[in-house]
Amino acid sequence: MIHTERVTLPASGQEQPFLSCRVAGQPGAPLLLFLHGFPEANFVWDEMLARFGDRYRCVAPNLRGYPGSYAPADARAYRANVVLGDLAALIQQQAATPDTPAAAVIAHDWGGALAWGLAAVAPQLMQRLVILNAPHPGQFLKALRDDPAQQAASSYMNLLRQPGIEPQLAANDFEQMWPFFERFGGASWLTPALRDQYRQAWSATPEPIAGSDTARSALTGPLNYYRASPLHPPTSPSDTINTLQLPDALLYIKLPTHVIWGEADTALPPSLLDGLNHYVPDLHLTRLPKATHWLVHEAPDAVAQAIERALLPS
Repeated sequence: MIHTERVTLPASGQEQPFLSCRVAGQPGAPLLLFLHGFPEANFVWDEMLARFGDRYRCVAPNLRGYPGSYAPADARAYRANVVLGDLAALIQQQAATPDTPAAAVIAHDWGGALAWGLAAVAPQLMQRLVILNAPHPGQFLKALRDDPAQQAASSYMNLLRQPGIEPQLAANDFEQMWPFFERFGGASWLTPALRDQYRQAWSATPEPIAGSDTARSALTGPLNYYRASPLHPPTSPSDTINTLQLPDALLYIKLPTHVIWGEADTALPPSLLDGLNHYVPDLHLTRLPKATHWLVHEAPDAVAQAIERALLPS
């Protein structure tokens, strides 16, 4: 049975983070951690939690800044090293023991960006990595810096980085949010009930944080991931991305890694997979030619089957 739990994480300085998690399966069972992306929330994993919860402890947090989770207003609180601390603490809390690695971290979009980083810097926290349409940071940096087609496809990132853009995105029943789904072939999967779930997520009041400035809009936390990241299309010759060098420690993945990719994704084309084995020697690819960026909604059976294969003993 799937239910929601609030998980309070260990304090880090003055921060006392907490995450609202969708949970299925028994404590002590091997852990599967599911990480969502933008502009979604943890409910998108419910079908996977129902499928795997009979054998695994399945935990899908709302990332920091998303509904019911710790949502500071300051974009600096969303830097990768900070959010990775949340995820590391969550794995140590939810696994059978603090020293037991997750059986897998399964992640899409922004969740995938975080999972790449966590697997690189803390491989002891997981046995395997499963990525859905989330580019490897080394590959993405090159494409954003050097590929005009990728710069055009990712131009929306610079819109989302703008200060104070939240009211514009929320206006007229989130008129500027729905195209994130609908421009990929009409989004026939986006049912009225699912639209209501997204509306609730995008309009939820962030939980107050004692002694800290809380985000005022449900969209602020999600947008702060873009504002905090150095990875975005350059806006001028002096933009830092033009000279940015990512350290090797953030790039090389020494774990068995399964990448599931919807090849009809127009924002993140399958060309981002080219040369990925340079960074990920133990790489397994599942390509879904007709699926777009929203493959969890469009092809849940194919995604679940690919996850099943990823979980098989090597």
